[in-house]
Amino acid sequence: MRKVLSVTLFVFLIAACTGSVEKKEEKAEDERNQLIMQYLQGIWVDDNTGLPMLKIKNDSIFLASQVNAPFCFSISGDTLQAKSSEQTTYRIVKIEEHVFQFYTSLGDLVSLHKSDTDTIPFGYQPVAKPEKKVIEKDSVFYFQGKRYRGYAYINPSTKKVFRPTVTEEGMIVDNVYYDNIIHICVYQGKQCLYAKDIEKEMFAATVPDDFLQMSILSDMSFIGVDSDGYHYQATISMPDDLSCYYVNLLIDEEGVLTFKLKE
Repeated sequence: MRKVLSVTLFVFLIAACTGSVEKKEEKAEDERNQLIMQYLQGIWVDDNTGLPMLKIKNDSIFLASQVNAPFCFSISGDTLQAKSSEQTTYRIVKIEEHVFQFYTSLGDLVSLHKSDTDTIPFGYQPVAKPEKKVIEKDSVFYFQGKRYRGYAYINPSTKKVFRPTVTEEGMIVDNVYYDNIIHICVYQGKQCLYAKDIEKEMFAATVPDDFLQMSILSDMSFIGVDSDGYHYQATISMPDDLSCYYVNLLIDEEGVLTFKLKE
């Protein structure tokens, strides 16, 4: 019985010691990471160009001369973890109070030194708010002797679209754009035959999801009337890119709206 108790006590003591060591190591790691975060606060200048490259405030990184959203980050050991629409890690080479070196997503070594003052011109460009101007489009078509006028009102919204991109320095950042909500309506004379707000999310079953998430509903045109109903064509486009999808919208005589990718 004494042997069993002795063995049990020995195992308990080992477990307690191991747990205590692990807690001390975790505490030391947390303290180190907090110290690094303190070192990183301020404006960092590229050693090669002498130009400000980034500004760190609390847990956010702002890139100079970039129209993009600042991104949050954390430090874990020798890794900087960037938190945006795409999770990215950067391997840290060296961090001291005035020295910061790391490898970019392209594998290039970036060497920075901290500016002596936070008043140095930084050049960060905040994301511009969407213009409130509404674009109005209309077209007229005749069918069976009747005149139909279709409208499309392209309304800027506050819905943000994030599209990751790689900067010249090899940093992955989110460019920010604003989506549109488009109001469509069809009239015969003064009578409104159909009206509806169209949003990008309504195309989820038609446009591939990976494209849809980073695109905007950019345009809409009334393209005709026939025995099937009223026809519109929407454009889902990638901001600052030529890539897009054209989707045909059909409103039948019952007012049912269907979407079909243009072939």
